[in-house]
Amino acid sequence: MTADLSQIVKAYDVRGVVPDQWDEALAGLFGAAFAQVTGAAAIVVGHDMRPSSPGLSRAFARGAADRGADVTEIGLCSTDQLYYASGALNLPGAMFTASHNPAQYNGIKLCRAGAAPVGQDTGLAQIRELVERWLAEGAPDPVHRPGTLSSRETLEDYAAHLRSLVDLTSIRPLKVVVDAGNGMGGHTVPSVFAGLPLTLVPMYFELDGTFPNHEANPLDPANLVDLQKRVPVEGADLGIAFDGDADRCFVVDEHGDPVSPSAITALVAARELARNGGKGTVIHNLITSRTVPEVVKENGGTPVRTRVGHSFIKAEMARNGAIFGGEHSAHYYFKDFWNADTGMLAALHVLAALGGQEGPLSALVAQYDRYTGSGEINSTVADQSARLAAIRTAYEGRPGVTLDDLDGLTVAAADWWFNVRPSNTEPLLRLNAEAKDEATMTKIRDEALAIIRG
Repeated sequence: MTADLSQIVKAYDVRGVVPDQWDEALAGLFGAAFAQVTGAAAIVVGHDMRPSSPGLSRAFARGAADRGADVTEIGLCSTDQLYYASGALNLPGAMFTASHNPAQYNGIKLCRAGAAPVGQDTGLAQIRELVERWLAEGAPDPVHRPGTLSSRETLEDYAAHLRSLVDLTSIRPLKVVVDAGNGMGGHTVPSVFAGLPLTLVPMYFELDGTFPNHEANPLDPANLVDLQKRVPVEGADLGIAFDGDADRCFVVDEHGDPVSPSAITALVAARELARNGGKGTVIHNLITSRTVPEVVKENGGTPVRTRVGHSFIKAEMARNGAIFGGEHSAHYYFKDFWNADTGMLAALHVLAALGGQEGPLSALVAQYDRYTGSGEINSTVADQSARLAAIRTAYEGRPGVTLDDLDGLTVAAADWWFNVRPSNTEPLLRLNAEAKDEATMTKIRDEALAIIRG
């Protein structure tokens, strides 16, 4: 096929429509390039439940084997299960998934040994260059001694590892509704929850990459509606929703009300600090709630603020030796999980915290939800730089107001802040605002939007 790699090789992964933008032949070239760039003698490969995933994954494995790499195929898995395999086996890995994207999409998330991320600056650009060269000149012949393909089961080891990091054996019995969205949570949750004092109410656990019930993207409120209705009907203690590749988790309380990912970040941060004797660094991106750094400091830790994006979080995790990191998008990163993100481990922490006391989840998380946020608001603009300059002009020099440029522009005062970030791929500005109360947040949000859209 004629492929435009600029359309499918993103900042952190490969992603596009199958077979229009990429196919098994191209996956084979990516496998060969991955083996060559990493120089690995062996790699591990897994895939999600999308109809195109098994074929793409096998083609990638064969391509890598043609360059001399021995390939361990772990088959159906969640993204964090692939990270587990990469960490536990100390091998570079490839996960075939398009996460929460619609059914016609697929992609590859790549990592080096120990689940270290591969992005544009850490190998992905080199992989793209090799594939483009081979598309133009023809693929290289297989090496004299190609690698082998073998299969390995990792689900039970993955589940046992997670349970070793959070003690749930003495919690009170809990009833939990889990919406897997027909994604990989339906594969991993039964094994991870096995033997725990939990009554599980499964929703959409059937693996189906066509997503017949709703998109497996809990960041969109429309996809949480079924779970929100089911939790109070079941009289459950909480609900958990996973995205398609089950590396992110979203939580709703006993009333079906969503719990902010920032509140989950703060709750887990407090628990991880307690596990580490009240010491440690916690990473948070700059649009998580102010609650997060406050809770980290209150529990003896050191908060470190980063740009938005998992590559930045993972880099800061490694640089600072951080014990935990969290994002507004419900990605949670753990030192004890090779600095990789795992929604399942975050979910276990929530269950342990809730089951370790008698109150409902709404009361437990209230202490971690101290401010009112706008959520992310996108605005299409003709000139991103000009609109950011207009915001700077409007706020610069105001008493008690500070500005910083860590990621876009953040404007902050004692009881409110907002951040405006340009999209890298669309003519958009993204606004996030937070304040001590609804009235202040609304005022600041609307003032900023008037400038952005002016």
